[in-house]
Amino acid sequence: MGSLSNLVRTSGFGESVSGSAPYTNYGLAQCYGDLSSLDCVLCYAQARTALPQCFPSTGGRIYLDGCYARSENYNFYEEYLGPTDTAVCGNKTRAKPAFVESARRAVMQAVANAPKNKGYAREKVLVTGEGNESAYVLANCWESLNISSCQLCLTNASSKILRCLPSSEGRALNTGCFVRYSNVNFLNNESKSGISKGTIRVIAVSVTSTVILLAIGIAAGIHFRKLRRIKKKRRGSNDAEELVQMLHDSSLNFKYSTLEKATDSFAEANKLGQGGFGTVYKGVLADGREIAVKRLFLNNKHRAADFYNEVNIISGLQHNNLLIFLYDPDIEILECTSSDPLLGRTLNWKKRYGIMIGTAEGLAYLHENTITRINHRDIKASNILLDAKFRAKIADFGLARTFQDDKSHISTAIAGTLGYMAPEYLAHGKLTEKADVYSFGVLLLEIVTGMQNNRTKNEDYSESLIIASTWKHFQRSTLEGILDPNLTPPEENDGNINEEAMRVVHIGLLCTQEVPSLRPSMSTTVQMLKKERHLPPPSSPPFIDERTMELNDMCENPNHPLRGESSSSIATLAFSSFHGR
Repeated sequence: MGSLSNLVRTSGFGESVSGSAPYTNYGLAQCYGDLSSLDCVLCYAQARTALPQCFPSTGGRIYLDGCYARSENYNFYEEYLGPTDTAVCGNKTRAKPAFVESARRAVMQAVANAPKNKGYAREKVLVTGEGNESAYVLANCWESLNISSCQLCLTNASSKILRCLPSSEGRALNTGCFVRYSNVNFLNNESKSGISKGTIRVIAVSVTSTVILLAIGIAAGIHFRKLRRIKKKRRGSNDAEELVQMLHDSSLNFKYSTLEKATDSFAEANKLGQGGFGTVYKGVLADGREIAVKRLFLNNKHRAADFYNEVNIISGLQHNNLLIFLYDPDIEILECTSSDPLLGRTLNWKKRYGIMIGTAEGLAYLHENTITRINHRDIKASNILLDAKFRAKIADFGLARTFQDDKSHISTAIAGTLGYMAPEYLAHGKLTEKADVYSFGVLLLEIVTGMQNNRTKNEDYSESLIIASTWKHFQRSTLEGILDPNLTPPEENDGNINEEAMRVVHIGLLCTQEVPSLRPSMSTTVQMLKKERHLPPPSSPPFIDERTMELNDMCENPNHPLRGESSSSIATLAFSSFHGR
């Protein structure tokens, strides 16, 4: 719906058609007649952000108290009634009989006047004998309708909304129009310049369901949650305005048709990979530049939020060990196993050691060298990418969170991958940078041992987790028994590699200690890996019982309900192999 932005900005209404069959998309957006130009832009940006709540349906509608947006895979522009049309009655306050009569009269006047006034009317009718109290009404048809269809839609809407009386608030949400009445003055100044009053509230409707998703009083959208108060009712946001402008002015703001042409209509031959957010395609622009295009699934309301969070966080980051939306034909995924000697030997010890240091330096940058501290929250092998020179690139910032230096931790919903999440975060949701340190420790153990994080190499071990197995060997001074045999093939027998590998295992155990305060910071971890610091003895790691492993196994089942949770990337539990070249 991005092509609607300019139309809405200039005229307050727009229609657009994008894509080609069978993926054609029809969009419509309109601001109500009394909304200012600036508020119209903000309202549409908010509606556009909220629309993914309706997916994976083939279409959806967003009703805000300042604008409306709809998207479908068919031409709906002349529709004025539909099966999901409904009325939403407000609070349970029962108005006095005098208000009921005034509200009824105001609704009927607005319905009669709107078709003759380009589909828009507003009314204020004084309540007899109640001083300054009035009934306020707004009626608006979408500009795609003719006068006759507008009249039919408003008549139908009025019959629904009047059933809300004697409640003091009511809204009718029809396919082709919107009507609202209230005993509170929500009407905006009709001047199109400046910021007007009112409160933006959200009602999202999924066209494949008879249930109307109501979020009255809640501003939908990640970056538009708080809009400043103007005259106590309309809120505006400098952050929201900046985001709208940033997206509009961005050098990466391509037209959909441009991306479609660059990827040969998202051809399967150009597919680079697929993740939780969507599919990534290789594209070639008209000037010859190669780009990577992520086509979002947006199959639930959290996916869009996570993606916008990712863009917002990484937009200001610059580090050699962070992947910041680029296309590199030589990028590979770091994955760990000792099952294939040929693939395992491709990543020799020198390359693995460089990957570990590079990943540590990237995390140290996120934790200590950014304006606000950043926690990645999903450090694991499949989120460490390798370029042509096997340099590590930390990727996938969809779950990342920021917090200020004066905060010791933040409390947040649990998100991440089982087997990598620190116990204190998994149990209490208290997030610090030490949660990333824990995940990095697990990653170190995987790289050195070649084991998967949820299974030991030897199924006879009573413990199923790599940390428990490694700790056992550390206590018995038998670490050589768990090192990846591909690190030192018999013909090489390099004692220095064994010594360095065991040092890395020691560091991994320091990073995965049960008490967060005992884990080293990432900058200290970098120094340890570079042999610039002495290694203290590690305390015992947290032991996770077999029930946790059973949960892990269940989550690998695609039909398990946890697989659908958007707040976690539990779906990415599997490991394959190191990729050779």
